[in-house]
Amino acid sequence: MKHGKRVGIVGAGNVGATVAYSLAMQGACHEIVLRDNKIDVARGKALDMSQAASAVRSHTVVTVAEDISDLKNCDVVVITAGSPRLPGMSRDDLLMINAKITKEVIVGVAKYSPDAIIIMVSNPLDAMTYVALKESGFDRSRVIGMAGILDSSRMASFIQEKLGYGGGQIRASVMGGHGDDMVPLARYSTVAGVPLTDVLSDDQIDEIVDRTRHGGAEIVAHLKTGSAYYAPAKSTAIMVDAILKDTKQIHPCAVLLEGEYGYDDVVCGVPVMLGANGAEKIIEVTLDEGEKEMFAGSCSSVQTLIDTLHKNKFFEGDK
Repeated sequence: MKHGKRVGIVGAGNVGATVAYSLAMQGACHEIVLRDNKIDVARGKALDMSQAASAVRSHTVVTVAEDISDLKNCDVVVITAGSPRLPGMSRDDLLMINAKITKEVIVGVAKYSPDAIIIMVSNPLDAMTYVALKESGFDRSRVIGMAGILDSSRMASFIQEKLGYGGGQIRASVMGGHGDDMVPLARYSTVAGVPLTDVLSDDQIDEIVDRTRHGGAEIVAHLKTGSAYYAPAKSTAIMVDAILKDTKQIHPCAVLLEGEYGYDDVVCGVPVMLGANGAEKIIEVTLDEGEKEMFAGSCSSVQTLIDTLHKNKFFEGDK
């Protein structure tokens, strides 16, 4: 095993920088390496964070990768790089732009950190996780998308707001793709172990589920110039931490399905056990008919994006 854990972060914008800051404050690893095409901005943020780490007596050092080759021997690499959706841009436009960015980054990561576990944060999340998997050639356990922890924490926050109590004891569960087709599982959500259905009415639960689906858009509407980053970054840091500490905790994450839940060669959010080897186990929960239908909708949305990539001959070997 290498001395000291190294975490690479590609994209030092709001999400990437906040992931780095969160990990540095915890002293979760020995070194965090920031990579961004705005090198000076990355340098400034790295210095600022290293100083913050010193303030809390954390041993973590934040450095900058001036070139992708400086991103070597990382245990975990987080990828937040990508273009935001600009006015007049279709989802397909964004898909192709970010797929190209992801492909370029992944080729470098696979070359210089061939043993790393990759955590994808770039949108459209499930499709970018698929691209990262295909381009890296890594085992599916080592390419994981961050979405389920974020969506679950949004749902938990809305439950707390609706109830007015139970903070810190709420366990919300969300599966499926990251987007309007996510599958919030009220049946598997609890407050201090009490089923959600015992403390809220069906109408209240429906309202929470709907708000969870549009949780990201609600924040964008307020911010106007960007999107959420505190909760996405913290959710990502939770995954990095579980991997570095080999906790074997179960979190919902986006992974390639190979027959689980009846789907194949598509990426979707399901509960996985996170440890030193990445997504070490996929947990198959029993879904009722309604949930199965929602999950099918999720998988089919992701499949449409993957089909669009194939149609545009994105992958080698596409006819």
